[in-house]
Amino acid sequence: MWKSVVKKFEESPAKLKVARLLIENGLRIGDDGKIYCGDIEIPDMKIARVLDIDRRVVRETVKYIMRDEVLRKVFTMLRPAGALLRDVAALFGYGVLEIRADPSAVGIIAGVSQALARANISIRQIHAEDPDLNPDPKLIVITEKPVPGEVIQEILKVPNVKSVTIIQR
Repeated sequence: MWKSVVKKFEESPAKLKVARLLIENGLRIGDDGKIYCGDIEIPDMKIARVLDIDRRVVRETVKYIMRDEVLRKVFTMLRPAGALLRDVAALFGYGVLEIRADPSAVGIIAGVSQALARANISIRQIHAEDPDLNPDPKLIVITEKPVPGEVIQEILKVPNVKSVTIIQR
């Protein structure tokens, strides 16, 4: 999907920055042409400030998206994925794993899930970064409790897993 979006914005890097931010954050464009996070309206100025661009570029990007049938379908249906618990997991006694693996490989999540299930550890949340948007994508796994070293060793045996890092914040 991302490659087709990039192609639509190849003439305007600033507009591409806006489109990327919308996709990365699950921000949608409403039928009224306004930008939303869920049902919360996000002013153009706030997006412009984050990207260090003129607010008019944000507005022009929205207008361009709404005129393009394919882009309109994509950007009017985006939704935020919800809260990522990685940075607050320790407060709840959860475990956090950051896994690097070949992003084109099949079965990484299945292999990790099986290793955790064999250890009777349930998964609270999984977040897989998009390799088209992130040059170093990671799989973030939040577990009901910290994961012991022997389970980490099992996860490292999953084909195409390169590394496993325990995140403690």
